[in-house]
Amino acid sequence: MDLLKVENLSKSFGALWAVNSVSFSVAEGEIVGLIGPNGSGKSTVFHLITGLLRANKGKISYQGKDITRFKPYQVSRSGIARTFQIVRPFPEMTTLKNVMVGRAFGSSSARSMHDTEDDARRLLDLTGLADKVSATAGHLGLVYRKKLELARALATKPRLLLLDEVMAGLNPTEMMETVEFLKGLRNTGVTMIVVEHVIKALFSMTDRVVVLNAGEKIAEGTPHEISRNEEVIKVYLGDYEHA
Repeated sequence: MDLLKVENLSKSFGALWAVNSVSFSVAEGEIVGLIGPNGSGKSTVFHLITGLLRANKGKISYQGKDITRFKPYQVSRSGIARTFQIVRPFPEMTTLKNVMVGRAFGSSSARSMHDTEDDARRLLDLTGLADKVSATAGHLGLVYRKKLELARALATKPRLLLLDEVMAGLNPTEMMETVEFLKGLRNTGVTMIVVEHVIKALFSMTDRVVVLNAGEKIAEGTPHEISRNEEVIKVYLGDYEHA
C-alpha cells in the first residue's frame, strides 16, 4: 500500500516552473531517494509535501487522505517530519530542550513533561548526542547540529521522514554510520524519502530512486537501474563511482 502518493505535482514562481507534473509514490517501509542537479526541484517537492509551499496544481495523498492543502502543523501531526539543508536549532536552548520542543509538534502527545523529557533523552542517545544533553545548541559543531536536526524530526514520532542532505559535510566514516543508522530506523517502522548528493551512500540504502531535472521527473528505478540510465548519467551522475 502507498503511504505517500504524489500526482502531477506542479509549482511555479512567476514564469518558472520549479516543479512540473511530478508523480511518484512511496510504499510503507521503503527508503526512496530523490536526486538531481542543484535547482532540479528536490527541496521544492519537500516544501510542497510539508505544506511550506502551496502547489499550483496536482495532488498529495498520505495514507489515502488528500493533504495537498494542509498547513505545516497539520502535516506534522499527520505523521510526516523533515530535516532541512540549513540546520537552524534554537541556538540559546540546550539540545535536550530543542528536542522537547520538537516533541510538542508531533503526531501524538506525551502524557506529561516527564514523558517528554524521557523521550527527548532517548532520542539524543539514539542519535549519538547523549553526552551533549546540556550543551547549548548554538555552540555545537556541524556534525552534532545535523544529529540534533534528526533527533528533533524524530521527536515528532513520524511515520514518514523526509531527509534533506543529512550527510553534507560529514566524513566517510560518519556517512557510513549515518547510512547504518537510517537502515536501522527503517526497521522501527519509519518510511523515508532521502535527498542526497552523496550518491554512493544514497544508493547503498535506497530501494528506489526518483530523478528530477529542471523540475521534471526524468527517471525512476532501483539504484542499479538508475546508475545505468544514460539520461541520468548525462545530466547528473557522470562517473559517480569515481567521484
